[in-house]
Amino acid sequence: MSSQDSQTNEAGAGPEQADAGQADAVERTSPLHDAHTAAGASFTDFAGWQMPVRYSSDLAEHHAVRTAAGLFDLSHMGEIVLIGPEAGQALDYALAGKLSSLALDQAKYSMLLSRAGGILDDLVVYRTGDDRYMVVANASNREAVAEELRDRTAPFDVEVYDESDDIALIAVQGPAALSILLATPGFHLEGDDFAQRVTDLKYYWSIPGEFETHPVLVARTGYTGEDGFELYTAPDNARALWDALLEAGAAQGLVPAGLASRDTLRLEAGMPLYGHELGVDTMPAQAGLGRVVNLAKDTDFVGRAASEDGPDAEARVLVGLMGHGKRAARAGYPVVAPAGDGADEEVGVVTSGALSPTIGVPIAMAYVAPRFARPGTELHVDVRGTSLPFTVTALPFYSRKPISPRKDG
Repeated sequence: MSSQDSQTNEAGAGPEQADAGQADAVERTSPLHDAHTAAGASFTDFAGWQMPVRYSSDLAEHHAVRTAAGLFDLSHMGEIVLIGPEAGQALDYALAGKLSSLALDQAKYSMLLSRAGGILDDLVVYRTGDDRYMVVANASNREAVAEELRDRTAPFDVEVYDESDDIALIAVQGPAALSILLATPGFHLEGDDFAQRVTDLKYYWSIPGEFETHPVLVARTGYTGEDGFELYTAPDNARALWDALLEAGAAQGLVPAGLASRDTLRLEAGMPLYGHELGVDTMPAQAGLGRVVNLAKDTDFVGRAASEDGPDAEARVLVGLMGHGKRAARAGYPVVAPAGDGADEEVGVVTSGALSPTIGVPIAMAYVAPRFARPGTELHVDVRGTSLPFTVTALPFYSRKPISPRKDG
């Protein structure tokens, strides 16, 4: 997430999490839809939204984010606001983390768990006031998250509002993101120097400001593995902000980027995606995210008992896979044991996969039986009837400095 939403590259250009959650019956468009159309974007349906998949090519947009910057429209995301003197305590009960400990303007990655400990959604939570928090949910789970939060926080002195329709979200991501933001005229912070405050802003922190008199929350967050910012503003301010960023960033290589490139970026960075790596049948520990569940907090929370028990010892765990050649493993492809160790035994399944634009070899994430999860383990993936070798590889595949292809994981 998250923010966690992105665009899946499975079978070409299908939307991220297309199989996760129910799409809305009424088709929605972003407040930036006209800007995307004018830029020649291709669109796809995701959770009832028509969102840009690409403008030029997936590869060009991916490389722009890795080398300069890309501009993403994420207005399909859900924003649920909690206001009240017990908002922090309410979120401590509703979510897996301890959100009451957030400082003002701080953000935190968290999860909404089922009572069985499965993941209903992964979220980013911002503390935007002493008694005010904003929960950012995946688009396909927006209504479910809002409903769960209302139900779980009912005993607390807090009000829950789904403000998704009143918020647009724009992300500028890449090594040039900071300089582009500083070059964009129109940003203001009351009584403070905007450039210095933004430069000093730490990862997963935010600052409230204005763009041409309209409120905007500037957050140093993202889902690409690069430095960047996510900008929350009113829908009627989104077009002016989008255009100003593109104009200011043109000389630095900024391009509009679709959700297809966003998916390959997050995959290289080893970031799990709801509906692929995360879901109601998966516990955080299986995904390597056990640290997100705060069992040290001294209050109960939904899913605590199941989280304390943890997953079954033989439950599959998430790993990275790196292959050779140019044939990518896609979501749903079986992972099988190599010869001599239960050959042809299915020991896992691919959840996301692509030919990495940055590294140049096939990469994937998959759930496999624990005995096959050690980095360096050789496995095979059934790619449309052909068994191809892959090596279990520590995540992430990319961390700002690309990791070279290797056989030893």
